[in-house]
Formats: sequence, structure tokens, C-alpha cells
Amino acid sequence: MKVFRSVEEVPDGFGPSAVTIGKFDGVHSGHRAVIGRLREVAADRGLTAAVITFDRNPLELLAPEKCPASLVSNGQKLDLLSGTGIDATLMVAFDQALAALEPEEFVHRILVDRLHAAEVLVGSDFRFGHRGAGDVRLLRELGEKYGFAVELIDDVRPEHGRRVSSTWIRELLADGDVAHAAELLGHIPTLRGVVVHGAARGRELGYPTANLSPESEGLIPADGVYAGWLTDGDETYPAAISVGNNPTFEGVPHKQVEAYVLDRELDLYGHCVEVSFVERIRGMVAYQGVEPLIAQIADDVEKARGILSAEPA
Repeated sequence: MKVFRSVEEVPDGFGPSAVTIGKFDGVHSGHRAVIGRLREVAADRGLTAAVITFDRNPLELLAPEKCPASLVSNGQKLDLLSGTGIDATLMVAFDQALAALEPEEFVHRILVDRLHAAEVLVGSDFRFGHRGAGDVRLLRELGEKYGFAVELIDDVRPEHGRRVSSTWIRELLADGDVAHAAELLGHIPTLRGVVVHGAARGRELGYPTANLSPESEGLIPADGVYAGWLTDGDETYPAAISVGNNPTFEGVPHKQVEAYVLDRELDLYGHCVEVSFVERIRGMVAYQGVEPLIAQIADDVEKARGILSAEPA
């Protein structure tokens, strides 16, 4: 997949293309349905399949007090988009200049002049241009003017008519329901970060952990203990993962993520790893002393082993 990080990076002669536009936070199953249709249209018409997305949620600029946390980093988003089989992604900076573009200027400058769009796929609630002044009706009118077709894509609604959305997935992660979140995402919720030195309490307890840097990429689920995977380069290992401030001990920072690799002791300090959450085992509990904590960790590890034995890495 080719990646362009500005409109100016798109080469002359790109396309003609089939294009879809959106935040694509999490690249969830709803996004994947749109991208699947995009690829079908591109294949049928001999077009380049291209996605336009943004380097941040537009609310971060327009209404920061309403802006939710992102499910994935830009790097994670690009990796996920690459895995969908599209040909190119244009990730544009959502800045004041972009926000100020009038709808027709947005269409002319990006869709027509640079991507040479022949077909544009959007949802029924699609808005574009300054203050969201452009809608699907205007997009169709501009398509007639500039020579591209517009196709509406239905929402994916798997349960009780609720639309798959990044908001719904954030709610599930906030509840620790990583298994349900994975169903909606179409992939396991994953953090990416550098392994840093911690307080070495896990090692003292007999369960050495890889501690992720607080600057890790991805949305951290609710406090608790999870079964999951740790991936270091090309190697993936089963793990029991702790999220939280470890209430048995004082002075532990909130939302610390620690992964104990089952039955392996690895030197991971300084490595950039991925930690993926398969299923929540329990919430975070404060124990009266170290011995009950060790017993609980041993039980957590066995539960994680059982869960992961039935799960592909």
C-alpha cells in the first residue's frame, strides 16, 4: 500500500481511482465493509482503490472538549489499512487550512485534481468542507459536474440495529469487554509500545513482566487481568496481562500495562512490542499481603493458559 502524508505527495497521473473518506479509527468491521465494497468497485472498473483519512480526529481541532480518545495511533491505522488490500492511503493533516476549505474546493483540490476520482463511496451521514456544509446531495451534484459517481454504503448493524462505530468499541473497552470489542473491530484490540523498566515486583513474585511505556499506542482497556498475546518482531507468545495501578502496592502509576509471558523469560527491555487482549479474566483487586496475591496470579495464569489454548495467535 502506498502512503501519502499530504495532498502534494500524490504524484501526477495517480488513478483514476475509487475513493472513500473517513476517520477510520480502529479500522473496524464497518470500515472494512466499506473498504471491501471499495475494492470490488475498483476491480470491476479497473480503478485504484484509495482511502482518504486524517492525522487526527477533526474534533481535536474543532471541539477539543468533545474529542474522544483514539482507538489506534496513526501508525497502527496505516498498518491495519494496509492489511485490507487497498492500493493507497492519503493521510492528510486536519488543520485550520483543511477545515476552512469550502465543499467544492475540497472536492476539486483533493478528489478531482490529485486522486482523479471516478467513484466515491460514502455513508449517508457523510459531511465535508467548511463547517460540514457539504452533504451527499451536494457530493452527487459535484460528481455530475466533475465526472465521478457517488455510491452510498449501508451501515453495518450486527446487534439490535445498532451501527458498528468507534464510539461503541470505546464503550466496550471501557468495560473491559475486549472479546466483544474484537468482534466489532474484526481484529484483537492491541497496544504497541516500548518495554521499559518497572519496579521489578513481578520478578520478585515469580512472574516477571514486560512493562509498556506510558506513551504506548492504542486505547488501553479497563483495569483488570486479561488473557492475550505479546508479539516481539515475528514471534508471538501467550501472556497474562495486567492493566491498572496494582492496588496491592502503593505508588504504582495508573493504567500501567504489564504482560507476563507464559512459561518464558525474555529480555525485552527496549523492544517495541505489541500486547493484544483476547479476554478479560477479572477486575483489579487489592489483596491483604503478598501470599494471596501470588496465589491469585497463579490462578490467573492458568485461566489465561486455558483461554489461549483455544485461540489462534
